[in-house]
Amino acid sequence: MPTIYEYFGIVFKFFSDEHEPIHVHVQHNGGEAVFELILENGQLSEIRQRKQKGPALSEKDLRTAREFVEKYAHNIVEKWVNFFIYRKKIRITKITKKL
Repeated sequence: MPTIYEYFGIVFKFFSDEHEPIHVHVQHNGGEAVFELILENGQLSEIRQRKQKGPALSEKDLRTAREFVEKYAHNIVEKWVNFFIYRKKIRITKITKKL
């Protein structure tokens, strides 16, 4: 389960036995959210949040996570393809500048 990003304590990761659509799990302070990145004809067409089963992120963390996913969507898709298609090892990227 590679962690792909860390942003001021908010962790973005893939689970190793994942499925499409491309999505990223976001965790912070015991809460979680999952964002799906929907592609049409190879282009990002939509980012949507999945319904949450367990404890959710706070509203503030959820807004921050969505902004982050929107800004880094292309990179998240690239990391997904590298990990799940090409079976490459993914390194965590720590982002220390505010969005």
